[in-house]
Amino acid sequence: MSTILITGGTGMIGTALSEMLTAKGHRVIIFSREKSGSANGATTIAHWDPYKGLIDAEAVKAADFIIHLAGAGVADKRWTARRKKEIVESRTRSSELLVKALKEIPNKVQAVISASGIGWYGPDPAIPNPRPFVETDPVDEDFLGETCRLWEASITPVRDIARRLVIFRIGLVLSNTGGALAEFRRPVKLGVAAVLGSGRQVMSWIHVDDLCRLFLQAMEDGSMSGAYNAVAPQPADNKTLTLELARRIKGRYFVPVYVPSFVLKLVVGELSIEVLKSATVSAVKTRQSGFQFLYPSIQSALDNLTARTKA
Repeated sequence: MSTILITGGTGMIGTALSEMLTAKGHRVIIFSREKSGSANGATTIAHWDPYKGLIDAEAVKAADFIIHLAGAGVADKRWTARRKKEIVESRTRSSELLVKALKEIPNKVQAVISASGIGWYGPDPAIPNPRPFVETDPVDEDFLGETCRLWEASITPVRDIARRLVIFRIGLVLSNTGGALAEFRRPVKLGVAAVLGSGRQVMSWIHVDDLCRLFLQAMEDGSMSGAYNAVAPQPADNKTLTLELARRIKGRYFVPVYVPSFVLKLVVGELSIEVLKSATVSAVKTRQSGFQFLYPSIQSALDNLTARTKA
């Protein structure tokens, strides 16, 4: 079994991924700025601090693979100038520290698998979009596009030291332990299905289990290299996702309510641009890699996630 070093390992994706890896017999080392020590038998916490340039050399030496998830949450706070700087630097500085460590510390790392986001792409030119975005499409010029460009550029130098690099441009991750689904659930529990804006905007999403399985495939399949869209093959518009979730939680006992765009802008500021943006992203290259989605449709994903909450 392999030793996998994970940055951002205490977040929603990292926690689910660590559990899946250890269940398969792998050893996991999580980089944390807060502490070091043993989390459990198969998981170790190692110290690093990208802002101070500190990294546990022994953890790097032990790793067979690095999964790079570190980065401040894009939707956690309003986009002030300070927050934008934090969003970018939390990604680029951590990438730069990993590249430096791999160059300077003797290691046996076979591949680096890094997160990025579908924020790389701009809005759909039309709804429905007749040509979903693919990995070779140019980066958008807005804030998230530039963030993704800098993020990917900061980790790309690992190729210069003969390390295989896989980058996953991750869509909206559906999970019961946090993220967007928790926000959609909150009004539904009160009997309100809150459709955002027109509700026609397309959301390219992925079930957290499929995302974790995709990271595992990237480790095991040496032919995978470059950027892949980590999205399910069947995107859903906001209205469909919201109403499908409401039906599973409330049956017929809910009221659809449309939240106007100007209200969202008042509440979350510039972030509302992303909330209301329609982005239809292709999963064709990911499926061509041989990956089989357990949850290809929003219906199958929500069936699984809502069933888990009732179990």
